Amino acid sequence: MLICYFTLPQTARAEVSIIGSSGSTIKIEKIAVFDEPWALTFINENDLLVSTKKGKLWLVKKDGTKFLIDGLPDITYGGQGGLGDILPHPNFSQNSLVYLSFVASENNGRTRGAKVIRAKLENLILRNHQLIWEQLPETKGRGHFSHRLAFGPAGSSHNGMLFISSGDRQIMDPAQSFDNNLGKIIRLHDDGRIPNDNPFKEMGFPANTIWSLGHRNVLGISFAPNNNLWANEMGPLHGDELNLISKGENYGWPIVSEGNHYNGKHIPSHSTNDKFTPPIRYWVPTIAPSSLAFMPIEEGKEWSGNAFISGLKSKAIFRLNIQDDQVIHEEKFYIGKRIRAVTISQDTTIGAIEDGGRGRLLKLKGEEGPE
Repeated sequence: MLICYFTLPQTARAEVSIIGSSGSTIKIEKIAVFDEPWALTFINENDLLVSTKKGKLWLVKKDGTKFLIDGLPDITYGGQGGLGDILPHPNFSQNSLVYLSFVASENNGRTRGAKVIRAKLENLILRNHQLIWEQLPETKGRGHFSHRLAFGPAGSSHNGMLFISSGDRQIMDPAQSFDNNLGKIIRLHDDGRIPNDNPFKEMGFPANTIWSLGHRNVLGISFAPNNNLWANEMGPLHGDELNLISKGENYGWPIVSEGNHYNGKHIPSHSTNDKFTPPIRYWVPTIAPSSLAFMPIEEGKEWSGNAFISGLKSKAIFRLNIQDDQVIHEEKFYIGKRIRAVTISQDTTIGAIEDGGRGRLLKLKGEEGPE
């Protein structure tokens, strides 16, 4: 793999070209810089929202101009937690509603849990907060909140449905039980109501909110152009996963995994137990997948329909060509910085953010190579 990489000065907007493992090229332009950015989303062709883990939300113009948004909820920062994902309502252009995930505590940080609210964005202020979902129970520790968000596509059976990833909070076993919502993917109406066609609706709350279970730390959740739901999941010691998410399926954590515990203790693989749904793709060694986005289908566009995964430990962005629910080609673009998240607009603009202090917001443009 030929890699062309150098660190852009923080004030520069020059383009850098990176050649991927299959010969494709991406051109990268720095747009802006943030302190610990965590999520980004387009709200129209020209404007982005960017969240930072310490609790700030920014509106960013395509020229890099930033505007701070006021009216955020109280956020508990620390470890892997703080302000999380940000997602516009499918009808944002009409209702101005945005959804935020974040970590909160009711007892000054002794225990913590993720919450999701929606609010109306008006004149750079979030108004009329409404609680949509909360992680139950709140627990000690500062890791594995997950709290990524995705809306079901228009015209699909999930039209208007909100999907939320809920991590196992580093406790593991709750991912296999129905008396909590840890280690699950949640499915709700856009106002937080529980759908009547969820798979465990007869089991009472919170089981009736669950769409799938047996998850560890899902940091990417996104619908493909064919309306299938996909999620990428952090493995323990290696064994990161890309899963095709189906109604009521159990993905096995912590009973099975393609990785091992950090202390080296072996975990049986999915192949040892057909009760659990195996990943479509897994990575050993780890890539530390931190988000997932799909390119819209558009004739003549580079990488139409492909998936893009950001990587933390791998310091890379991965492009996956998925056909018939199988990964038929994968290309790695080594960026040289931990990449916290990627997003893709309807006009196929790719945005990415680096992890950590002074993390850059990047605009990416691709040029296809041979596959």
